[in-house]
Amino acid sequence: MTTTYAALLRGINVGGSRKLPMAELRTLMSGLGHDGVRTYLQSGQAVFTADHGDEESLAAELASAIEKQFGFAVDVIVRDHAYLEAIADDCPFPAAELEPKQLHVTYFSAPVDAERFAEIDQDTYLPEEFRLGDRALYLYAPNGLGRSKLAEILSRPRLNKGLIATSRNWNTVVKLVEMTGD
Repeated sequence: MTTTYAALLRGINVGGSRKLPMAELRTLMSGLGHDGVRTYLQSGQAVFTADHGDEESLAAELASAIEKQFGFAVDVIVRDHAYLEAIADDCPFPAAELEPKQLHVTYFSAPVDAERFAEIDQDTYLPEEFRLGDRALYLYAPNGLGRSKLAEILSRPRLNKGLIATSRNWNTVVKLVEMTGD
């Protein structure tokens, strides 16, 4: 059975030496036997279909192929359409009423519990807020991610220790649901 997935690549094409042209990523993924490979924007989203593997093995396979082809390591999270749709549907904030730049989702490679973030006094950062979901964290940042003090705290390495974590704005969250649902 063929499943449609999104691959979320962390930290590429955002400055520095980790440049990965999307056309080359599509070619690489097609060479791995994936069909219907499409990319979204330049910041590391690819949609594809596969009839083998699971999310973890597909992510590991892609990460290994990228390192071999491009010479640098990239963290990769792969999620299927049902998961991406559930994340969008389960948003604890009124997404339809907010500007997309105000709402972000951080996808994690494994489940996280509230204890990991217990030291953060959310009242200190109001009106910014975060809520946990299924291997995800929703962040409401009314002034945008670039000005968010809470986002800065949430991205501390010790809070994300042992995890791959990669964030997307709400436009990208919605677009990946659409692309994987085609």
